[in-house]
Amino acid sequence: MSEHDSIRFVLDGRVHTVTGIDPTTTVLQYLREHLGRTGTKEGCAEGDCGACTVVLAELRDGRVQYLPINACIRFVATLDGKELITVESLRGTDGRLHPVQQALVDHHGSQCGFCTPGFVMSLLGLYLDGPAQPDRRAIDDALSGNLCRCTGYRPIITAAQHLRDYGTDAVPFAPGQDESARIAQLQGLRPDGTRVLRGDGVTLYAPTDADAFARLYAEHPQATVLAGGTDVGLWINKQFRPIDTFLYLGDVAAFDAIEQDAQGLCIGPAVSLSRAFRALLDAYSALDELHRRFASTPIRNSGTLCGNVANGSPIGDSMPALIALGARVRLRHGDERRELPLDALYLDYMRQDRRPGEFVEAVIVPAPRAGQRFATYKVSKRIDQDISAVCGAYALELAADGRVHDVRIAYGGMAATPKRAAGAEAALRGRPFDEAALADAMRALAGDFTPLTDARASADYRREVAANLLSRFWLEATGVAAPVRLSELA
Repeated sequence: MSEHDSIRFVLDGRVHTVTGIDPTTTVLQYLREHLGRTGTKEGCAEGDCGACTVVLAELRDGRVQYLPINACIRFVATLDGKELITVESLRGTDGRLHPVQQALVDHHGSQCGFCTPGFVMSLLGLYLDGPAQPDRRAIDDALSGNLCRCTGYRPIITAAQHLRDYGTDAVPFAPGQDESARIAQLQGLRPDGTRVLRGDGVTLYAPTDADAFARLYAEHPQATVLAGGTDVGLWINKQFRPIDTFLYLGDVAAFDAIEQDAQGLCIGPAVSLSRAFRALLDAYSALDELHRRFASTPIRNSGTLCGNVANGSPIGDSMPALIALGARVRLRHGDERRELPLDALYLDYMRQDRRPGEFVEAVIVPAPRAGQRFATYKVSKRIDQDISAVCGAYALELAADGRVHDVRIAYGGMAATPKRAAGAEAALRGRPFDEAALADAMRALAGDFTPLTDARASADYRREVAANLLSRFWLEATGVAAPVRLSELA
């Protein structure tokens, strides 16, 4: 196993090499404190405000993909083999502004200016990788991770609507490079072997081989597994956790794969939430609102579905839907693998059926079954960028006579773990899917959970909302009421 201790990425068209740095140094810290690139701002340091947004370019399917991410919670160690684009990178060789910047100037999209670089970078992602004529939904999605307290967003949205007025092929952040040159440059930076980065008492292992990753984790079971850092970055920035060993899985190409067959989807541990949701939406369109309300575009570009599952938060939004769909997880320890239903993974608050050194190698989601009705609903204080008070998911199959053949109901925010509503399911199974069965299921649901009261909601509120969401599913599944999605009303 070859080893090296450098981080190599492209910046402004040139390969930039970093050595001897604390592996937990964030991209934001590196830009501001090491390179003097102060255009990237720190607002919240937890991936909420978007002032730190930068764009990461990486190769996928033979083309360069441009991904806005939060620099404040992304470690610079994860940039190896990629290209980093900052707001300073947009300056043309002749001093001209990039079309995204010019649009914001012309449409008065900047006032105090603190948040503006982040908006520029999010809009750059839309400009480079979005639709030719982005509609309001595409613009809102692109800006979902950016907050501004000055402009009220209208002029920023107007600028986004006029991006194409300033040209369609402006890429001045790599002078003299066309797309083929950029692809060749990134191909030459593909990680190889295992990087071992050490600094300030912290060690980060970054293998490129799946077997090497499994072996290293078995040898270092106390290590913290790192993917996009959307949780781990907060542990470092906000909680100041003393973590001395990291194991990064983002360089393992085999982990960044989605396999699909007649049985369903198999999603690897390095697959981002953005890519995972796109694949899931092809199979289950009812996940659209949950996808749009799951964090923000930059968070989804960094975070991973397997990471969300492995974190096991009781308010993690992906798990209720996956549990209702009958998803399974494949766990690996060294050369040993085993599978279990996702709901069986969670034993208690932050306690899972995983031994030290065992990791989630894949989430396996079954293909839709004929006649299956599925829905998921999220309730939070805000529509966007908010943590759920309650998240409910429902999968129903009816027999030819209208009786419930199978039903799976799962909730987040109601217990110490994401959990199925066993009593409510039993009250429905084998019965006509009518109002009497619904009433019994709602009563049974009260005994399925003992929710807590916290800053997001009271226990009584959670009980009532959970029952109301079940009623909402019945209304929509039976056709009594048409589906209504909050994100469409925002």
